[in-house]
Amino acid sequence: MRYTVILEEGEDGYVFAHVPALKGCHTQGKTREEALTNAKETIELYIESLKALNKPLPEDTGTEIEVDA
Repeated sequence: MRYTVILEEGEDGYVFAHVPALKGCHTQGKTREEALTNAKETIELYIESLKALNKPLPEDTGTEIEVDA
């Protein structure tokens, strides 16, 4: 499965990563690369938990759009 990961620079210097399609699925890292690696692992664990509970896997139905302001 494929999920959108949103990365945000934190005030503490870490990069925060969250997955909108998977409620409560978030992590962080010292760099963007580390945050993405951690996000992939977190997504895998999240999916394993859903499967163990016989719950359906959410689909990523979001659309990413950049807006100039």
